[in-house]
Amino acid sequence: MRLVPDLVLTEAGWQSGRVVVVEGGRVAAVEHVHRHWPSDVMLAGKALLPGTVNAHCHTFQSLLRGLGDDLDFMGWRDRVLYPFSERLDRAAIALGAAFAFAEMLLHGVTTCVDFFYLQDEGNENAEAVVEAARRVGIRLVLARSMYDWEGAPRRYRETVADATRRTRELITAHRKDATTLVHPAPHSPHGASPAMIRAGWEVAEAEQVPFHIHVAEAPYEGERTTREQGATPIHYLDRLGVLGPRMIGVHGVWLDDDEIALMGARGAALAHCPSSNMFLGDGISPILELLQGGVRIGLGTDGGCTNSRLSVFEEMRMASLLQRVRRLDGSALDAARTFAMGTRVGASILGLDAGVIEHGKLADLVAVDLADASLHPRADLLKSVVYAMSPRAVSDVWVHGRQVVASGRLTTVDQRELLARVGELTKGWSISTAAR
Repeated sequence: MRLVPDLVLTEAGWQSGRVVVVEGGRVAAVEHVHRHWPSDVMLAGKALLPGTVNAHCHTFQSLLRGLGDDLDFMGWRDRVLYPFSERLDRAAIALGAAFAFAEMLLHGVTTCVDFFYLQDEGNENAEAVVEAARRVGIRLVLARSMYDWEGAPRRYRETVADATRRTRELITAHRKDATTLVHPAPHSPHGASPAMIRAGWEVAEAEQVPFHIHVAEAPYEGERTTREQGATPIHYLDRLGVLGPRMIGVHGVWLDDDEIALMGARGAALAHCPSSNMFLGDGISPILELLQGGVRIGLGTDGGCTNSRLSVFEEMRMASLLQRVRRLDGSALDAARTFAMGTRVGASILGLDAGVIEHGKLADLVAVDLADASLHPRADLLKSVVYAMSPRAVSDVWVHGRQVVASGRLTTVDQRELLARVGELTKGWSISTAAR
């Protein structure tokens, strides 16, 4: 396949007169157009960008959108997440995943990390999510949660031995999948015991993959970890021996200077979820300090009911604007850096050869319509993509060389039917019906 856009964003910047050659799911070449072939995919009036990487999400939560708006974290968790997640059988979990994946693709997300914890003491639910990703056409990193806090719903919880065995089995089952990776994900310092956190790290070490863990999202976590473990969350993880280059911490809002320095020194990464952190009133992550300390940072949306939008382009904008207002400095975090966080860096922390359009990289690509009003006037196109671009500008999307969005429509599933099924499942849901 040969894609011929008006502009293509490469590591050298925007280039015109180029053809992007795709073979076997990867970019085979980016070269000058010397002649057109009859089979060329002409993208007149469009710019080609690397697909964005959603470094943290909970796809089933898209079914709960709107139920917990205007609640704080504890109210959202206890009145929305816990009761409504109990209503979801395997078919509903798959539907929620397909719904979230579809929205992401339409917004230019080509890779999603689904931090998944509705285990029901097995891997069958996780396999339903994998199948939904395959059917809709998104690249999936299934962060299989390992959760044993007694305060959580029973279906979330497993013993350390069972969680370890099942996570290893899921990794093995998908080791050769072209568009699916499985990573261990001990839930958090409060949701996973020391033994469970350590087990997740040991699986990651043995399999040579990252592991994911929520950390320092809200003040209560630091208070609880300090009370129960005698250390703040990052120092606690370091004491367990798991803070290192395989760790992808999620959120990282309430961090002190010592914790930031320690994350950088140990080579840890962060999935930053600016919109979710705002939505729940959790706070503002110290991104500038983390970057200065050498922490690698990708961007995540978090779940569809703790954000209400699933767009990494949106997270780029929010990440930059939050640091500006935090520092009272309009130049604090520029467009190029936030774009990299949502593409190249996000891919890198997940171990993916994606996020850049160049030879050998995965062919996860997004075309945007240069005629869209949000991209005019044409002063600086990359800055317009980060700060101004409307979701309607995303016209075409390819994942692993497969076109999954064409002219703003999904090619893999019937969008109208998908939304009808979501509507039927969630009909009558409200906080007042949570206990029914």
